Amino acid sequence: MGCAVTDRRARSVLRAYPELLAVLVAAIVGLTVHAPLRWLVDHHGIDVLLVVLVFATAATITVGDVSRVAAVKGRLALGLVAGITVLPALAWLVSRIVATGPLRDGIVTIGLAPCEIASVATVSMAGGQPAAAAVMLVGSTLLTVTLAGPILILSTSGSRVSTGDLVVDLLLVVVVPLAVGILLRATRNVGAGRDYLTGAVAIFAVAGLVALIASRVELSRDYSGVAAAALVFTFGAAVLGRVLSIGANRRLATSMVLTTSMRDFAIAAAIAASAFGADAAAPLGLYGIVVLVWGTAAAGVLRARGSADLRTATRGPARRPP
Repeated sequence: MGCAVTDRRARSVLRAYPELLAVLVAAIVGLTVHAPLRWLVDHHGIDVLLVVLVFATAATITVGDVSRVAAVKGRLALGLVAGITVLPALAWLVSRIVATGPLRDGIVTIGLAPCEIASVATVSMAGGQPAAAAVMLVGSTLLTVTLAGPILILSTSGSRVSTGDLVVDLLLVVVVPLAVGILLRATRNVGAGRDYLTGAVAIFAVAGLVALIASRVELSRDYSGVAAAALVFTFGAAVLGRVLSIGANRRLATSMVLTTSMRDFAIAAAIAASAFGADAAAPLGLYGIVVLVWGTAAAGVLRARGSADLRTATRGPARRPP
């Protein structure tokens, strides 16, 4: 009897949080199976998975979704401004948890990174507005390319960031597959009626990213401070996203919370390496695991909450007994 109950609960969790379970399994695989996964990383495996993830998510965005974004452009603009001002300050503060040196320098760059590319997919998984998340992603990327260098110069001892290669990478990995996916959905109806398939592809891509990131993580005692800083930053960024979403509808609020709290670990690593050297990029892999686990967990919780709200609204107000 007890085994049957446990089995039912396990199946219930699997149905409710498939993304989170996939990501946790991928993290374990990545931390234990290094050689083949590191080979994939060295041969552009992360970029390939990001292109797949962006395209699969873009194929779920309709023309109607894009038009609705115009109605909330003011709130999205506020989110972008907060992201490039509040988050760098938050990252600088939480970096004090880490001992002075390259690991601390790496944590500082998290606040300069744009929205995590995978955040568009997690917003879609959570039942948010992927079109709004895509706008946040593109807008925050432009701000990072423009302002990351000057902010680093002001907050550190004159560190400089080269953004030329970063711009090219972002165009190829984000802008092109995003535009192609939306265009094909609008003109060829690609992805229409295939939500299960595009969702499965997105989960596979996110899990694959976690496995590849985890394979590059070298855990040691020094990383306890890095883990603490990553968790505190993610929590603080989620609180900021919740504040920014006050008064918004559920779908937009979901988009604001996830895009604000998930920053791109790969771009942060590129900024860290450019500004401080290769050693400063090391802690960003651990942050990548933290942020993707957080995003998929939050997506499952928010989706379940949205479904519960919808069921309540459908039933209507409870009737009073006579």
